[in-house]
Amino acid sequence: MPRIVVEISESTEASLNALMRELGRDNEYASHGPLDVAGLAAMLLQDAALVIDRPGSWEGAKMADLLTSHGYRL
Repeated sequence: MPRIVVEISESTEASLNALMRELGRDNEYASHGPLDVAGLAAMLLQDAALVIDRPGSWEGAKMADLLTSHGYRL
């Protein structure tokens, strides 16, 4: 499995850690199970792939919207 290394600022790390505490670690109904920062990144990358793999899916369409809102043209 490919490994991706991402560098983020300390303030982004702090915000993500706060988000993980807010979400909790034992949400049994979540589609990806308990979430940590690495799991969040993996989930978002999977959703980004759905822009191509399943563009009509909710996740693919919303990720396309997100990319478009950041100025990327699809």
